[in-house]
Amino acid sequence: MRSLAIDQDTWDLMLDSSGQIAVTSGAYAIAQNVANATRLFTNDAWYDRQRGIPHFLLELGHKPSLSVVRNRFRQAALSVEGVIDADVQIEGITDREMTGSIELTLATGEVADVAI
Repeated sequence: MRSLAIDQDTWDLMLDSSGQIAVTSGAYAIAQNVANATRLFTNDAWYDRQRGIPHFLLELGHKPSLSVVRNRFRQAALSVEGVIDADVQIEGITDREMTGSIELTLATGEVADVAI
């Protein structure tokens, strides 16, 4: 699997040494695709509005249930090609900011981590 390489600090595209848009592959690409899947809100994907997590529908105005959020993140991670298991650890939700990580088990047997 290949994916566009995204700068981890700015969440923007990167350029390779020849000035072209950089791509990545393997475990890093899968982890990056999981990060994208868990950040996608329902109706935000222009060509597939059903993809994404329906945060606004269920949580707008109150603190979400951590078990519901864990399950949604796990399902989003499992929807990414190459992921066979996902262990979601949410450390906390404070002032509308969630912290934690997702440990991915890939079809290749590799393990990758994604920060939430």
